[in-house]
Amino acid sequence: MKTLDAGMAFPKQTIPQLGGGELTLGTPQGGRDWQMVVIYRGLHCPICKKYLTGLEKLLPRFHDNGIDVVAASGDPEAKAQAMAEELGLTVPVGYDLSIAQMRDLGLYISDPRSPQETDRPFPEPGVFVINAEGKLHIVDVSNAPFSRPDLEGLAGGLEFIRGNEYPIRGTHQG
Repeated sequence: MKTLDAGMAFPKQTIPQLGGGELTLGTPQGGRDWQMVVIYRGLHCPICKKYLTGLEKLLPRFHDNGIDVVAASGDPEAKAQAMAEELGLTVPVGYDLSIAQMRDLGLYISDPRSPQETDRPFPEPGVFVINAEGKLHIVDVSNAPFSRPDLEGLAGGLEFIRGNEYPIRGTHQG
């Protein structure tokens, strides 16, 4: 499995965006110079729904700190649209993340437990914070839906990082 290291250039990925057009993961929008990419498992995941709802509530805080936020999954358009509508999401949502793209992002990939869960392999959660230089400032990848960064703590940490020019951590080459 490929892993992404803190401090490396984020491997930009372009996927379709709900509402039309494309979403380039790793390219901030809205006049912001950083981007946070949240990868969620899909419509079938109740933990993802709770996480995305929390993300939506904190969106103004991230934006006020100059951080563009996007969410993406491997779901097809109809499922991504159903998720966005069910949760009332305003965060830009990308869909149809391919297995190759998931691998390029260093994500764990799972097979469905049954056809009732979903009909295709899907990514496990990942959160990537890309700084103004296009480098990974924070990398959090999990192999299970139960392990994700606390969004309140992440928002506070990013405020500290941005306000104090805090360096990228975890880059020791020993």
